[in-house]
Amino acid sequence: MAKITRIKASDHREAEAKEEPSIVRKKVVIKDKKADKANKKAQKVEEKKSRKANTGKKHFILFRPFCAIGRYFKESWQEIRQVRWPNRKATWKMVLAVIIYSAIFVAILLLLDLLFSFIFNNILK
Repeated sequence: MAKITRIKASDHREAEAKEEPSIVRKKVVIKDKKADKANKKAQKVEEKKSRKANTGKKHFILFRPFCAIGRYFKESWQEIRQVRWPNRKATWKMVLAVIIYSAIFVAILLLLDLLFSFIFNNILK
């Protein structure tokens, strides 16, 4: 008959703890100067935004439309600066694609117009 050895979880852990000494490793932190600068800039921007949001300036009712227009132009300029504009080669590719699509669409419409005018002329005669 085979010999069966039962091992309990607590026995196994105790045996491992007795056999292997625990090893303590030190954490090595490598500082990335560029990442630190980027984080600091992001924090400053967030602080400025929170200060602006917390001030809650109430403008006189006659100035509100002008403030809204100014805010619109400021935010529009920020969005335009984030756009990645295509270079000359990509622009010409897109222009060519639009011209080809338009030509195909015109041809389809022309064929449909000729077909329907032929059908209606035959029916009405």
